[in-house]
Amino acid sequence: MPHAEFSLALCSLAFAGGAAFAQAPPQPDFAAVQIKVHQVSGDVYYLEGQGGNVGVLVGDDGVLMIDDQFAPLYEKLVAAIRTISNKPIRMLVNTHIHGDHTGGNENFGKMGIDIVAHDNVRVRLARGVNGGAPSPAVALPVVTFGDTMSLHLNGETLTVGKLPPAHTDGDSYIRFANADVIHAGDVFRTTGYPGVDANNGGTVKGTIEALQALVDLAGPNTKILPGHGVVSTREGVAAFRANTIEAQRRMTELIKQGMTVEQVVAANPTADLATKFATSGPPPDDAATLRFLTGFYNALKSEL
Repeated sequence: MPHAEFSLALCSLAFAGGAAFAQAPPQPDFAAVQIKVHQVSGDVYYLEGQGGNVGVLVGDDGVLMIDDQFAPLYEKLVAAIRTISNKPIRMLVNTHIHGDHTGGNENFGKMGIDIVAHDNVRVRLARGVNGGAPSPAVALPVVTFGDTMSLHLNGETLTVGKLPPAHTDGDSYIRFANADVIHAGDVFRTTGYPGVDANNGGTVKGTIEALQALVDLAGPNTKILPGHGVVSTREGVAAFRANTIEAQRRMTELIKQGMTVEQVVAANPTADLATKFATSGPPPDDAATLRFLTGFYNALKSEL
């Protein structure tokens, strides 16, 4: 789409009802969703469906899950796990609060599965996310932590660690020491722009710091599983961080010039970075670009 037409399309979205800035993507047709199982390394897998990547560790001690997508996909996720393990699901770790990663909490909680997350995740889920209803008690993490914690399962040592306020203020990474795998949650993705949810404690500064923390945690052969997209590397995260810094620089200049969010959306100053952020799958569409520009602008302006 030519630049002028693209800017016009973004502006029309931005001004439609005034609420488009915070508008989430439409709900998918869950009945049509297929869950695909991918092996990352050794006994570590991930499930691709609709929503965030679900990490899975299997072994004789049982199954550990990381995130659980949307509630209607619960049975499909369980069925996919059963193709790689017949052991009981013992633990579920939430990387952050968003519904495409925690939507299945209630169903898995009713199975008696212990949910683990950062302190802030429990607080925000109990309060209700983005004006939504508070999560029922069974959907809340029963084990929470402030900084880091260790889990020992299936001969694997896992570190669940807090990242700086980035995507939200409850972002966690999960590092599998023996498999040399890191689940990064939504701090890193290969499908599009960085997401900064300032309403839930996310920051641009923290995003850059969190991405550096992931780079520092990773080794040359570490496989990094993003919240959305395909398995990447330390170099992939470093490149994503560099592009985030460039987006920060460009938008900071426009904010300091006094440009409003509507003007920045119309200018689309990071258009050439779209394909650099989206290294797997199609480039971000107009709606995703609008969400990024408005969210990044609002977060960044509050940090200046």
